[in-house]
Amino acid sequence: MNRGSGAEPEHGGPAAGAARTIAVAAPPALRSLFFPGTLWKELTSLGPVRLPPDGADLGDPAVLATLLRDAAIVVTSWGCAPLSAPVLAAAPRLRLLAHTGASVKPYTTPASFARPVRVTQAGDAMAYAVGEQALGLTLALLHRVHRFDHSLRTGAEWAVAKTAPPRRELRGSVVGVVGASRTGRAYAALVRALGGQVVVCDPFLTGPDADGLGVRRVGLDELLAGSAVVSLHAPVLPGTAGMIGARELALLPDCGLLVNTARSALVDGDALLAALRSGRIDAALDVFDEEPLPVDHPLRRLPNVLLTPHEAAGTVGSRRRAGEIVLAELRRFLGGEPLRHEVLPQDLDRMG
Repeated sequence: MNRGSGAEPEHGGPAAGAARTIAVAAPPALRSLFFPGTLWKELTSLGPVRLPPDGADLGDPAVLATLLRDAAIVVTSWGCAPLSAPVLAAAPRLRLLAHTGASVKPYTTPASFARPVRVTQAGDAMAYAVGEQALGLTLALLHRVHRFDHSLRTGAEWAVAKTAPPRRELRGSVVGVVGASRTGRAYAALVRALGGQVVVCDPFLTGPDADGLGVRRVGLDELLAGSAVVSLHAPVLPGTAGMIGARELALLPDCGLLVNTARSALVDGDALLAALRSGRIDAALDVFDEEPLPVDHPLRRLPNVLLTPHEAAGTVGSRRRAGEIVLAELRRFLGGEPLRHEVLPQDLDRMG
């Protein structure tokens, strides 16, 4: 993959021209994941492609403005500066933002929608990967794999290491899913495939949708009190931020299990830490209030916690699917066809 200075368009194709210039606002490592091999060739065939200099801080509005100055399209990844008024002023031709992730809130602004710069995203690509990791974490918690691993790694004697709270199988267990999002639905399908019984709390899930998913709708309190495992898949909105606090954690049954691959802001961090320190519940966490998670954070030392560094969506397949979705959207945009994953201003209210 060619790494340029970002000073001039670097790749031309049969449709080259200023009106088709594509700025790829992603570092080299992410570019190679989203557009491996033939996908990169397909991208460069759509028009001239501009790249940032290696090591460029795309979170710096000035750097982003320079990259976008003659671009019609920007492909974004995490950490980019938003399309603020100064950035837009430096990019008069910009008409489409195609994000390789899900939430576009950090990158759009009222000014960008007013231009308008249309917006699309590749959140569908991540749903299965996150759902599958949530399933893997669920199985590990049910079988207390994290506790056994912690005991053996910290030098516990064999007989001590074999001691753990009761273990359960997923088959026949009630699993509560908070949020019937794309990832929540993918997770629910996987749990049901292995024999779990799924209940869901989501105010937007209709009865017919629940029937189609093979799940039962319940309120949050009933879900928390009646589930062996609770898995969070809701966006962070005014009504969901901090929705799992000390009162809600107390509703979990003894030896209850909590999985969070969504957003840490859904849970009161202090209340969660207190509940985990008590040893009454176990948790698997992929998201944290502070990232990177400090080396001395108490979560790192608890034997009843399984931790992963916010990488649930980071599979090879997920990243490639995201690139494929973005490419398909770019082809539709350049061909004057409707976008399939367009985000409108009113959609932001339900996007985490």
